[in-house]
Amino acid sequence: MFPLKDNIPRARFPIVTVALIAVNVVVYLLEIRHGGSFFGGPTAGVALRYGAIPNDLDHAHRLATALTSMFLHASFLHIFGNMIFLAIFGPTVEDAMGRVRFLTFYLLGGLIALGAQIGADPGSTAPTLGASGAIAAVLGGYILLYPRARVIALVFIVFFFTLVEIPAVFLLGFWLVEQLYFSLAGLASVGGAGSSSEGVAYFAHIGGFAFGLLAIKLFVARRSPRATAPPSPPVY
Repeated sequence: MFPLKDNIPRARFPIVTVALIAVNVVVYLLEIRHGGSFFGGPTAGVALRYGAIPNDLDHAHRLATALTSMFLHASFLHIFGNMIFLAIFGPTVEDAMGRVRFLTFYLLGGLIALGAQIGADPGSTAPTLGASGAIAAVLGGYILLYPRARVIALVFIVFFFTLVEIPAVFLLGFWLVEQLYFSLAGLASVGGAGSSSEGVAYFAHIGGFAFGLLAIKLFVARRSPRATAPPSPPVY
């Protein structure tokens, strides 16, 4: 299942979301400029230098990595998946919050997500990187703001594909249950999110999502008439 767009109308161009996607893409290209590969991602040296290492964040010179790690990605598939979700759900949340509040919400969500990952294994020496935690906060806020929204998704069935419209709450709820299952089942290896060799930062995803659920009302002072998704036309 590949999400394409939601059905919530927007009043403004999502300049912050577009800027965040652009920054992530540029940073990824810079990551692989002096090593690594486009599809395989950067070298281990880049991840270690700019990624957030839980066991090393008590050193002052490493604190900046709490921010830089949010814009690093371990592979092409890692950044592609993250940017798809940001492109679909970010603009709607940005429209509800306003640009400055949305940027603040996004960055805080990423930091809270990293804190959750560190809390899961503070002694880890594996670098954590990726925008997943911040995007999870956006997803948490979205599902609370627009519980009736629907998402058009591309579904592949063997050699065929079709477009279907599904409730956003189902798509994001399934994603959250998946994160909870993998973390509680002990399948979450603390490390670089999206990296097959280091594991996926499921605790960061859960922490970011929880922050989004709990903090969204602090950032959206007043709901607009667009807060409720319009009824979908019948499908024949």
